[in-house]
Amino acid sequence: MSGDARGWPIRRRLAILAAVEAVLLVGALIAGGIALHDLTEARTRLLDVIAPQRLAATQLSTALLNQESGVRGYQLGRQPEFLVPYTDGVRAQADAVTQLRQLGAAPGTRIGDDLAAVLRAAGAWQAAAAPTVAPGAPPVTAAEVERGRALFVDVRKALDTQLDHLAAIRDAGRADLDAAAKFLNAMFVVIGGLVLLLFAMLFVGLRRVITRPILRLAGEVRQVADADIHHPVHGSGPREIAQLGADVEAMRQRILDEVAELERAHALLDRRTREAEESNAMLDRRTREAEESNAMLDRRTRELERSNADLEQFAYVASHDLQEPLRKVASFCQLLQRRYQGLLDERGEQYIEYAVDGAKRMQVLINDLLAFSRVGRKPGEQVVADAGALVDDALANLEVALSLSGGKVTRGELPEVRVEPALMTAVFQNLIGNALKFKGETPPEVRVTAERDGGDWVFSVADNGIGIDAEYAERVFALFQRLHTRSAYPGTGIGLALCRRIVEHHGGRIWLDTEAADTTFRFTLPAREDKGTA
Repeated sequence: MSGDARGWPIRRRLAILAAVEAVLLVGALIAGGIALHDLTEARTRLLDVIAPQRLAATQLSTALLNQESGVRGYQLGRQPEFLVPYTDGVRAQADAVTQLRQLGAAPGTRIGDDLAAVLRAAGAWQAAAAPTVAPGAPPVTAAEVERGRALFVDVRKALDTQLDHLAAIRDAGRADLDAAAKFLNAMFVVIGGLVLLLFAMLFVGLRRVITRPILRLAGEVRQVADADIHHPVHGSGPREIAQLGADVEAMRQRILDEVAELERAHALLDRRTREAEESNAMLDRRTREAEESNAMLDRRTRELERSNADLEQFAYVASHDLQEPLRKVASFCQLLQRRYQGLLDERGEQYIEYAVDGAKRMQVLINDLLAFSRVGRKPGEQVVADAGALVDDALANLEVALSLSGGKVTRGELPEVRVEPALMTAVFQNLIGNALKFKGETPPEVRVTAERDGGDWVFSVADNGIGIDAEYAERVFALFQRLHTRSAYPGTGIGLALCRRIVEHHGGRIWLDTEAADTTFRFTLPAREDKGTA
């Protein structure tokens, strides 16, 4: 390779070699194709045209000779059967002439001119011989016989000329066939030589361009790997091998740098190891302290869980056991009121009324407290329920309050949710009941809607009532918290706390939307995950 081509990549070198060889092979193949085409045409012309022409000319010559033999025999013997060769020869002559014309003996061609000369001579002879073989013709004279012989000599000359020309055409066709065969053989030899040359060029080129540079590079790499890591590596030859040598050299330099860095890191690691051992000792001590703290935290957590369970049990038992004494107090106070009505003074009757009212309110409070303590204590079965049907059940329970307030409750399209129907009905009943209770001067209007928010349904209960200040947004959900006196608005202050506990028991949350124009409570419930969920 020249110095200018030393930096060429292997792909470019192989592409140039392949292009040169491809041009030579394509040229040889084209020449071979031309030679094969010429050979095929020469053989086709010789076998399918010239040979049938010579055969048809020979058949024509035989037919005319048979005619001449039949005429001469009839002239001598005057027997009708002697004319059979003549009549057969006439038919054979017509067939031979037709075949020659089909094979290219057209007017204006050499074969066509030869055929025309034969037919003219044969026509002259046949015209002279026809009267002598006609039925009832007189015996032929010596002059007529001599004249017929002379005319047939012209026929023979025309036939010989035709056959000579066809022989010359046959020889020329054979010469063309031989020349095409020799040319085709020469092309085969050239193609074979080019294939051998291609292999030789590939062998020499690959050895010089690829094998030798790779062996030199491998020797340098082996020297570095065996003994001398500081020996530089240089690649030579095509661009890929030179780049490979540069990459190996860069890797050698990087290894040297990493070895030096590793030695520095090893020293640093020894120092850090000692520090880590000291830190581990301190960490072990801290871990033991943390484990002791966790054990104490677990113990206190269990105590808190047990305390909460005891408190829930106490609230349930207390609220349940207080029912019977309160029923007795309320019953006897009502008996006193009915029995001594009109016998006591006004203050006495007022005291009895206060006692009856207090007992009733205490009974309502205990019932609400009992309902609050039951939520989540013994979970019921959650089923897929239509939220719209739950709202309708709540409205049926609030029928009296709705009628007295003159309110109106509307709801949008509500989804199906997986809940405990009784508990969720209580949520809707409390929220709608509060809207009917805390009404303004106009009849209350309540709207219940729901919309999808990711994996949750967000339910909204909005009304046009007296409203709640934003500072009380969290306080209203606390147990026994009231914003108004009992004389202004009845109730125990447990309703919203019960709603929060029920909603959280179902995996949702509830809040007062302080940014809404109307009084709006919103709460979430998980959306159904099964097929068909909106």
